[in-house]
Amino acid sequence: MNRRHGIMLFVALAVLAGAAFVTWSLLLRPLELRVAHVERDIAVQVFGLGTVEARVQSKIGFKVSGVLVELTADLDDRVAKGAVLARLDSREQAARLARAKAAIEQAEANLQRAIASIEKAEANYANAQNISRRRQTLAATAIASIETAETAVNAERASAAELNLARSDMAVARAAIGDAKAQQQQETAAFEFHTLTAPYDAMVIARQKELGSALAAGESVFSIIDPRSVWVLAYIDESKAGEIALGQPVEIVLRSQPSRRLAGRVARIQPESDRVNEERRIEVAFERIPADFNLGEQAEVTITTVHLAAARLVPEAAIESLAKNSGTVWTVEDGRLQRRQIALGHRLLDGRYEIAGGLPEASTPVIELVRGLRVGRAATADGQRP
Repeated sequence: MNRRHGIMLFVALAVLAGAAFVTWSLLLRPLELRVAHVERDIAVQVFGLGTVEARVQSKIGFKVSGVLVELTADLDDRVAKGAVLARLDSREQAARLARAKAAIEQAEANLQRAIASIEKAEANYANAQNISRRRQTLAATAIASIETAETAVNAERASAAELNLARSDMAVARAAIGDAKAQQQQETAAFEFHTLTAPYDAMVIARQKELGSALAAGESVFSIIDPRSVWVLAYIDESKAGEIALGQPVEIVLRSQPSRRLAGRVARIQPESDRVNEERRIEVAFERIPADFNLGEQAEVTITTVHLAAARLVPEAAIESLAKNSGTVWTVEDGRLQRRQIALGHRLLDGRYEIAGGLPEASTPVIELVRGLRVGRAATADGQRP
């Protein structure tokens, strides 16, 4: 019986010892906690998805209708400004242009004829004036009859009318030359419209027509882009886009090259957001456009909006009662645990928040929550005893 009592006593003591150990471990033992230390030169970044696009993109074709007889460019070709890309059958228009040139030559010949007629009319008029004066003198001295003098006057008047008519013919001839030259310019322009040239240094991204195609005026033959205008059109959540500004540095990762980081900058912030997805459209320019870009390819952009000189950062999981700009964290102060209401600043891409205010100078925020947290309990920071 005494032996049984001894065993029971031993068991009771063991249970008490275990309970005491558990109580000490859970409630009294100083906790070893991970805390946030001051970090320097912290980049605050915003992440978004987008696609590779070209700001300058055009669909080009002929201003006139016709049959396509020549193609000198194809998909992926790079062409200089003014380079010939295609031609239409221009034989009918060439004939019109030749007629316009002939019309100019005819108008110029008519002008020369009118000039000669003026010279002849001027000579006749001068002769008629001399005859009229002599006849008037003779009539005054009764050597010639009055009828003869009047005939001379009428002849002089007729010569003057012929001179005026010749001068009018010359004006008409000159006007005809102007009209013929205008017609030639029109036909020349129409002839040139049968040749399609590059409007700028471009890259061909599509060819819509082939040789022999009958085209209507304005119908697209090529789609081209200015390869110098290639950039990324990115979409950023409106709630995170407030600090984005022109010129900020951007890191670009193309989906086809996930291990390659390309430098860029914010080139344009579109004034209109996507109303459905509530996203801001940001256009990001490459510092150096990759030679092997693909339009429409998905791209990831990381925009650095702010650099913090120094800050304490706490992960979201360590913040209780998290609100828009505030939350509650556990802190180690003079070797004891405390709870503090803090103001939150920037949020980093890894989910950590900047502590913007609310911490005493000697307070160190806990970044990993464990069991047994209690206000006033002894605690050490990162294994360091207070």
